[in-house]
Amino acid sequence: MLILGVPGLRWDDVSPEGTPNLWRLLATGSAASMSTRAVPSSGHSQTCPVAGWLTVSAGQRATEGGGNCRPPGPVSRDGAGASIPGHAALAAANRATSFAARAGLLGGTVRRAGLRTAAVGPGAALAAADENGRLDGYADEPAGLRGDFHLVVAEADALARAWLALPPGRDLTAAQRRDAVRQADARAGEVLSALGAGRKVLVAGVSDTSTLAHLNLALATGTTGTAGAASGTTGTASGTGASARRGYLTSASTRQQQLVTLTDLTVTALSALGLDRPAGAVGRQWESRPTPDTPAQIADTLASADRASQVMREVRRPFFIVFMAAQLLFYLFAAIAVRRGARPGSGPRARAVRRWTLRATTAVALVSGAIGVSTFLAQLVPWWRWDRPMLGVLASILGFAALIAAIALAGPWRRHVLGPLTAVAAITAVALAIDVVTGSRLQVNAVTGYEPVTGGRFYGFSNIAFAVYATGVILALGGLAQYAGRRAGMIATVALGGLAVVIDGWPGWGADFGGVLSFVPGVAILAVMLAGLRLSVRLALAIAAGAAGLTLLAAWLDWLRPADERTHLGAFFDQLLTGEAVGVLGRKLGAMLGTLGNAELTLIAVAGLAFLYLVLVRPSALGVSALDRAYGRAPALRPALFGALTTAVAGLLVNDSGIAIPAMALTVAVPLVLTATVAASREPTTPAPPAER
Repeated sequence: MLILGVPGLRWDDVSPEGTPNLWRLLATGSAASMSTRAVPSSGHSQTCPVAGWLTVSAGQRATEGGGNCRPPGPVSRDGAGASIPGHAALAAANRATSFAARAGLLGGTVRRAGLRTAAVGPGAALAAADENGRLDGYADEPAGLRGDFHLVVAEADALARAWLALPPGRDLTAAQRRDAVRQADARAGEVLSALGAGRKVLVAGVSDTSTLAHLNLALATGTTGTAGAASGTTGTASGTGASARRGYLTSASTRQQQLVTLTDLTVTALSALGLDRPAGAVGRQWESRPTPDTPAQIADTLASADRASQVMREVRRPFFIVFMAAQLLFYLFAAIAVRRGARPGSGPRARAVRRWTLRATTAVALVSGAIGVSTFLAQLVPWWRWDRPMLGVLASILGFAALIAAIALAGPWRRHVLGPLTAVAAITAVALAIDVVTGSRLQVNAVTGYEPVTGGRFYGFSNIAFAVYATGVILALGGLAQYAGRRAGMIATVALGGLAVVIDGWPGWGADFGGVLSFVPGVAILAVMLAGLRLSVRLALAIAAGAAGLTLLAAWLDWLRPADERTHLGAFFDQLLTGEAVGVLGRKLGAMLGTLGNAELTLIAVAGLAFLYLVLVRPSALGVSALDRAYGRAPALRPALFGALTTAVAGLLVNDSGIAIPAMALTVAVPLVLTATVAASREPTTPAPPAER
């Protein structure tokens, strides 16, 4: 088994001319983009080389111990073996982090199985050493390694050396990078020539070599066989054993085709040696999916994934600033429109102006309420390839939002008070449900979705997607209950609401631990209020206990599955049993509190609540509030709004995204509720539906 680490290597570095040795591997190998996220230090977003190598060693996100990125230290030869000076301090620093990474887990697992480890280069030695910092063989040059070894870790570190030689905060020029890549490929050729014959080879860009984090290269190729000595035979590697044919890699860690993580590398290497995943390693084995794509197409596809992630990073903050400004302008426009629309006009001109104002308000509100789901639907358009990606993402989002608004205004439902609201909410809920059931493709690199580079989450519901989804579900159920009647509405709320919660929490779909905790209370309050029951402290506590019980049940059921098939729900249940959950909860609490400093999201949340209470709840010139008029025309609106707000507040408290949950929930709920208040201000044009009679 050979692990070849090339710190900083990205797919846009690879070409037949610039990297001929790696290109030959690609011709018969399986490839993917790789998230190399480790424990950031000193405010850096990128993974430093030492942290990357230690992450491979631990199978868990690791740290180099703080300060600026630095090169690996020297290796001390000790008889036939070698040791890492200062390894105990590195191990202690990693045990102290919230990830509690066990430096040396990879090498220790191999050596305890009676197999031998070796490394070529000081960085590679960090990955191959056991918990005591020892390994069985070491050489500075590939040709210098002598002996039989089962696991060999080698490095081609030209990119890392060139970047670390620069002053902190500087990046390699294009020419410097091309030269370093050529040197790294030449070293890779030496390693493969001296050590790769007959071995399974895993190639990985184990860290960043730039001031910004990137998606790096992952490549698996070679033969399979029984566990043997370093003559080259390796253990079986189901999944990656198919890498003799060209394909794309995936893993259960990401559930995304063409995307794996650095922590997966540890488990994949152990599996190739016929060893089980040890406790403490969080990755999953790389698996190959064959493809008819040529090597050039594979390289371009994977390079574009990193470009998309970089473009998304560039446009995310400007997008939220524009989004915040648009929300504030919308609330200002809507406040004026609601006040003017509430004034009775006697003349034809006044009535015409009033009708135009209310129609314009409804149209703008529907577009605004559809923005949340449209940020994900926009991923159907490759906006990151535009020359001006910010314009591309805005145009894509607005285009889908306008389409959804047009659908809401096109059908017969438009004549009912909650008709347009229900249409937009239902489209939101169904679109996001379909996305998570089919692999969460729309959330990857969406401006409100996952960032594969940071590796916080790769599948299921992101917290922002959950906020949009849950709000859409609850409002849609309220609208359905209004027009189905109380009895049928109750049945629909329990059945469809339960299904929506299952989609959110099911390990194979939404896999959303915190989401279930906050979603169940919202659906339960909707059902209780639709049934005409009075909310009390005792009932609220029972609902909260039920939500916690359902969440723990889902986590327990996931924990019962084999360890290599569990999601983070089962992993959390295991952490509860081992006592590690306290650190996880502390990390999430810190992240949640940190979101309160996000000015854009905080302002969006405050503006939404202010509009809701100062404009829609406050009595108008007619002596009654806009919401009260809407409640009178559509009684199911009140429990739906209360349910949505309950989920938003609960989401703030139990999710590490904090203020993002109510901020995004309000951007869906408030504009859609506004459409109902506008509709309620008109004279009835259709018979009252069952729930109104």
